[in-house]
Amino acid sequence: MTEQTTRQDKQHKDDGDHPDVVVSIGTDHHAFDRLVRWMDDYARRHPDLKILVQHGHSSAPKKASGTPFLPGIELSKAMRRARAVITHGGPGSISQARAAGHLPIVVARDPELDEHVDDHQLLFVDRVEEAGRVRSCSTAQQLHTSIDKALASPSDFRVDPTSDSGTEEAVRRAGALIDLLSDEGASVTESPAGATEGTWPEVSVVVPTRDRPELLLRTLRAVTEQDYPGRITTIVVFDNDRPDPSLSEEEGERPVRVVTNTLTPGLPGARNTGVLAADTDLVAFCDDDDTWLPNKLRTQVEIMRAEPDTDVVCCGIRVVYDGVESERVLARTSVTFKDLLRSRLTELHPSTFLIRRAAMVDGCGTVSEEIPGGYAEDYELLLRLARRGPIRNVPEPGVRVLWHRKSFFSERWRTISTALRWLLERYPEFGLVPRGHARLAGQIAFSEASAGRRRRALRWIGTTLRSHPLEGRAYLAFLVVCGVPPGWILRALHLRGRGV
Repeated sequence: MTEQTTRQDKQHKDDGDHPDVVVSIGTDHHAFDRLVRWMDDYARRHPDLKILVQHGHSSAPKKASGTPFLPGIELSKAMRRARAVITHGGPGSISQARAAGHLPIVVARDPELDEHVDDHQLLFVDRVEEAGRVRSCSTAQQLHTSIDKALASPSDFRVDPTSDSGTEEAVRRAGALIDLLSDEGASVTESPAGATEGTWPEVSVVVPTRDRPELLLRTLRAVTEQDYPGRITTIVVFDNDRPDPSLSEEEGERPVRVVTNTLTPGLPGARNTGVLAADTDLVAFCDDDDTWLPNKLRTQVEIMRAEPDTDVVCCGIRVVYDGVESERVLARTSVTFKDLLRSRLTELHPSTFLIRRAAMVDGCGTVSEEIPGGYAEDYELLLRLARRGPIRNVPEPGVRVLWHRKSFFSERWRTISTALRWLLERYPEFGLVPRGHARLAGQIAFSEASAGRRRRALRWIGTTLRSHPLEGRAYLAFLVVCGVPPGWILRALHLRGRGV
């Protein structure tokens, strides 16, 4: 036993076994040093609090009190006396905290960071949080905020221990829930329980447009022809373009409103103009060169009606490029913040978004108008929405997405590079997910190479490979540095429904 551990064990005993905050990392042999560091950071900012970390095989805390292991009876006793309890994502630890009367604050172990052998904690914690049995955190900021709330409003983080049926039952439920989440064949296109043929909510569809009148007409026609029982109001937002008042249609169940972008010029400002002009609870996005399949909206609204806590629903897409159509469908029904850090999940295209307006306007905020050039504004919005709760997905195509050379960001390499670097700076959580960090760094490398800035490209190629040596975008960027035209690479990818 190290001198530091001996000192911390003694401090724990001197504290009279009355810590304000108890942290249980469990007995798994994988280190969970990330959670220990986060608790040390919190302890430094709150020296008046007594924090006990049962750190198991992880490194001992440097600021908080720590002990490798505690007998179950002693740990339960410490939890009962504590004002807040934090655990890893193990079912046993969660059940122990609830049996002690606490709604546990939970940080799941991430296999990407070598904190566990697989992702079953991530799956389990997502599901039990949906059931309201834990408060999940994926960043240090979220964790510290949750602890502050638990200390300030303890009644919000207390539960009735008699409402749980014990650790064994919790473990059994965990297995069943994980199996449910892992069932990629489950379909959500049938009417969920609770959805009836009663009143269907009105939906506003925001369609930003600029200099694509023929494509716009096709997009509007697809919205009008939706197999949806409720009213659909389309808001066409003209951005840096003269509005066409002939498109306006005020009568019937499919009215069309024509407005001009009054905010920052560009796609984010145009989307926000439409969102703020909407007066419905549900808002959908559709780009002016994409078309909805007939059942797209009805399928998504059925989920919203059955799940009042769901803020956003997406679906799969069919990518059309140079006459070739490829299907991109995400084979899962739920996407978390951590999933989006790992991968952009391009299947979640903005033309598939159906969002509760309040989740943006009164919640995480509207589309960011700070992103350089507005590039990846849809991805950044998804990240903020996913912090509020899991994003629901229909694992079937609902939108035909047209990729073509007139797409707004086609070959705007410097803008793309600047925007992606902005994302890395704004979301330091990417540094905790090597694969996600490498993905963005590889995209920056490819953009810099395509812009002819070879030295910058080589530096970002090195950054990419250090994060994740198998990230293919680094090697594609190197091909461009060596003289391969980026257009050749993009065409080969687009024909398969892929992008860089």
